[in-house]
Amino acid sequence: MIEIPILNTKGEQVGSEKLDPELLGGRVRVDLLKQAVVTYRANQRQGTHKTKTRAEVHGSSRKLYRQKGTGRARAGNLRTPVRVGGGHAFAKANRDYSKKLSKNMRRLARNSAILAKAQAGTAVILTGLAFDAPKTKTLATVLRATKSDRGALLAVSALDKNLVLSGRNIPGFCLKQVWDMNAHEVLRARRLVFTPEAFQALTKDPVLGGRATVQG
Repeated sequence: MIEIPILNTKGEQVGSEKLDPELLGGRVRVDLLKQAVVTYRANQRQGTHKTKTRAEVHGSSRKLYRQKGTGRARAGNLRTPVRVGGGHAFAKANRDYSKKLSKNMRRLARNSAILAKAQAGTAVILTGLAFDAPKTKTLATVLRATKSDRGALLAVSALDKNLVLSGRNIPGFCLKQVWDMNAHEVLRARRLVFTPEAFQALTKDPVLGGRATVQG
């Protein structure tokens, strides 16, 4: 069993929760994590790069001058790749970089990432986090007190409008519903922070197939 510390908004430990590694697959699957991260980053690429081939460049296809007798290097038409303004010999074309992982592989990769954070001691439960109005300064103070100000992923069970507005301008801070997290986001964060409700949802159902909800 792994102990996950429970912190209050002042950064003081007020308890702990047990996490059974078997709920998250039992071990960290490094190869699957690598595959998930590569897939995520590949899917962020637009692939809209394009350069023109010699067939697409505007200009005549007539040979500029005769092959011999001019004293100059032999030359073809204006669109040859060796001339300024000519087409590219190996032109870039639109390309789809996307990769696919099955739903079970994505979930197992996410659980492995959460387990890796828990084993490394960079996962905590934050209690008492509630806002009656958007307060970025207050949230930044809480993150600083809990040593989560250098990049944190806050996992919640339901999106709170005031919390979303409070954290959207904080560099390195990310707010996600617990079932919307992916392996890349979990690994990228220096600190994985759960609300008590999100942690209970994780331990109750590691598959986490819940539906998104919004509060406020």
